[in-house]
Amino acid sequence: MSDKRKPEQSTSKYQPRATSSRTTYILAGAAVAVIVALVIGGIVWNSQRDTGGVDEAVLSENAALIIGAPSAPQTIDVFEDFMCPVCQEFEQQSGGSITKAIDEGTLRVRYHMLTFLDDQSSSGDYSSRAAGAAQCVGAGEDKEVFLKFHSALFADQPKEGGSTDLSNADLARIAGEQGASPATQKCVADGAKVAEAKDAADQSTTQLSKATDGQVATPTVLSGGAPVDGIMNGTGWLDDLLAEKG
Repeated sequence: MSDKRKPEQSTSKYQPRATSSRTTYILAGAAVAVIVALVIGGIVWNSQRDTGGVDEAVLSENAALIIGAPSAPQTIDVFEDFMCPVCQEFEQQSGGSITKAIDEGTLRVRYHMLTFLDDQSSSGDYSSRAAGAAQCVGAGEDKEVFLKFHSALFADQPKEGGSTDLSNADLARIAGEQGASPATQKCVADGAKVAEAKDAADQSTTQLSKATDGQVATPTVLSGGAPVDGIMNGTGWLDDLLAEKG
């Protein structure tokens, strides 16, 4: 259970229409309302404006899992949605380097799983159920199992706008294949942490909105409460962050 924080969860109710599977999903808004505004150049813009400083305590409390030594010189917040195809690309490009830096003690990661692409799944709630499954694994297993489960869900990602997605039983099976215990698998199969994950994602989304002047996108990485540029251009972004603290 190394580096696991029990109060750390994530997921949300924001459901903008999605665009092409190779774009970054962006949401913006006013107060609590979620409004699909318009599609410009393949990017979906909504509105959820919430400016002001990022609250580090809220980011910590609402992460699905915090992984890495507390003494690590660099901490980042990673915001993803399990239905987001660009998040899958991000995991393929940077997941291995992130894990390596965690293992070397140079990086601490707070994972935030959002759910605004629920309506792009066949079941209508896949993002939320997958985020709840991640909460179960994060609460019940060590970092290695969580990271393997996280990667496995992106590897087995349902097609955006497709006719099928993964059931809770499928998610539980995948968790078991990554080493999750029977108790954790039952938590996933029962959807026991879906509501908790949604509540946490709401909080994480609010903090991300504050960091980005109201534009919430997945994938996004924050460092020191500010967005990191170039995260879809290989792993140079991570090399630069680690060099700053080296």
